Amino acid sequence: MDLFDFKDNETKRKGVPLADRMRPNTLEEFEGQEHLVGEDKILRRAISKDEIQSIILWGPPGTGKTTLAHIIAHLTKSTFVSFSAVVSNIKEVREVVKKAAEQKKFHNKKTILFVDEIHRFNKAQQDAFLPHVEKGTIILIGATTENPSFEVVSPLLSRSKVFVLNPLTDENILAILNRAIADKEQGLASLSPRVDPDALRFIAQMSGGDARTALNTLELAVLTTSPTKDGVREVSLKIAEEAMQKKALLYDKDGEEHYNLISALHKSLRDSDPDGALYWLARMLEAGEDPLYVARRMVRFASEDIGNADPMALQVALSAMEAFHFIGSPEGELALAQAALYLATAPKSNRVYTAYLKVLEDIDKTGALPVPLHIRNAPTTLMRNLGYGKGYKYAHQFPDAVVDQNHLPKPLEGKTYYHPTDRGFEEVIKKRMEEWKKKLKQEGKRPHDDGANT
Repeated sequence: MDLFDFKDNETKRKGVPLADRMRPNTLEEFEGQEHLVGEDKILRRAISKDEIQSIILWGPPGTGKTTLAHIIAHLTKSTFVSFSAVVSNIKEVREVVKKAAEQKKFHNKKTILFVDEIHRFNKAQQDAFLPHVEKGTIILIGATTENPSFEVVSPLLSRSKVFVLNPLTDENILAILNRAIADKEQGLASLSPRVDPDALRFIAQMSGGDARTALNTLELAVLTTSPTKDGVREVSLKIAEEAMQKKALLYDKDGEEHYNLISALHKSLRDSDPDGALYWLARMLEAGEDPLYVARRMVRFASEDIGNADPMALQVALSAMEAFHFIGSPEGELALAQAALYLATAPKSNRVYTAYLKVLEDIDKTGALPVPLHIRNAPTTLMRNLGYGKGYKYAHQFPDAVVDQNHLPKPLEGKTYYHPTDRGFEEVIKKRMEEWKKKLKQEGKRPHDDGANT
């Protein structure tokens, strides 16, 4: 357990990681999370006005949870106590609460308790905070990388406001790195680094939105680079790769290679090649592509190239996207890999896609054709008198709920758009549709079919 003390120059001592030395003390220096601490946003107002209530900061590593706690410590007039759930216990909590009660009683001063990795506390340990949060003896700030809905007990969760922090963007990371390079007191400027812009971009992309990873990588790259005769440390892309322990892959999120790789993934999936699909998926993710962009493309693929040949494909793709949202990187990439393999090995059909395109063509040619009267809604007497709903056949009053009835505008009557394949579940759909047509013919009611698009 320790107290944040911003007047102490210990953070400048040799051996303290760059990520800790560069931790900002003000909201103006803080990068990212504009939705929380941007101009006139809720958390910024609460910090600036010293009106902090019990909160849970939930987000991936290196996104600013502990930094926000430092800023609160710097700006608040409260006593600020911090400890980690990894090494602290109930006895220490009781000691903090006892001192907090004395501060409130004798000095009318609030105590803010910051608990890093609060999800590491078990239910009994978390329950120990409840009465003291309820009475206002302490204001709790918990930080967690895990979903609070599952990792924080409900009573404590209901007494706290959850703020969700997002992974930092490449631009956020670059701004943090450049600040560290220019800072003479706590940064790297005293070492005279000259970092190749490509090296900086590589570190930003490979850090996965984690500022701590990016800063520690930059520090290692600079410290392990020998200075020239002029005292300058020239940090190249190769040095950055060694420090990150990853190789820079040729990739530009906004350029040709982006479209080349997504095309390769899409065609591997379409051609039912699981190995190719897995390779191009990994190439994109390892090169720093947004995993949710890839997930969205796979959702689209599930409808466009698989469709009703395997209706579960869409659900698998959506589940993979939700799984990545839930657990984040790097574990979430496995869900995307599972989805890619499922999509690659699923039966293929583009008939949903082509049917929809044909509908769009007819809409473009014919415009807004009126709805046939017999399938219009008729909630009023006037509408019924005008013929709305007249002659409508209620499907459940017919055998097998199959009815011979036109549902298209008059100029398109008899048009057929959807032609299922013989692959996967579409084979079942095709047989079902053929049985319906056969049944209606036997009843002497030939179904509408213009014979086109066969």
